[in-house]
Amino acid sequence: MSLKQWENNGWLKAHRSSAREISDLLKVADRDLDDCRLPGHSPDWRFGIAYNAALQSAAAALAVSGYRVARDAHHYRVIQSLAYTIGFQPEQILVLDRIRKKRNIGGYERPGAVSDKEATEAIELAQDLRRNVENWILKEHPGIIDK
Repeated sequence: MSLKQWENNGWLKAHRSSAREISDLLKVADRDLDDCRLPGHSPDWRFGIAYNAALQSAAAALAVSGYRVARDAHHYRVIQSLAYTIGFQPEQILVLDRIRKKRNIGGYERPGAVSDKEATEAIELAQDLRRNVENWILKEHPGIIDK
């Protein structure tokens, strides 16, 4: 499968990105990575903020690739697209998808569902993804962002 096939399936739409859009998405990821480290937040909240940082990084990679997700299964597809954009490994995508699912439980259904260890692991994954996306953009799409 490819991003083009996803577009043909109606899961993605062609999208012309801009340096400003990519910069803004990465700045949101950076803000969220900073915020999830602030003292006083519950593990559920830190986990959710880290997840959003990862989601924005993945969205930046997809936008640079010339696509955006259609409405259905938005978060799921943004995460899964990492296999076709930056070449994120299936194991990493699986972990990120588990975070997506658990975030819904901890954020909406049951407080206290996330441990400190899980929050820390989500933050580390989000940091790794943010760094990988930036490095990939600099290598594969030079000039769209500045180092």
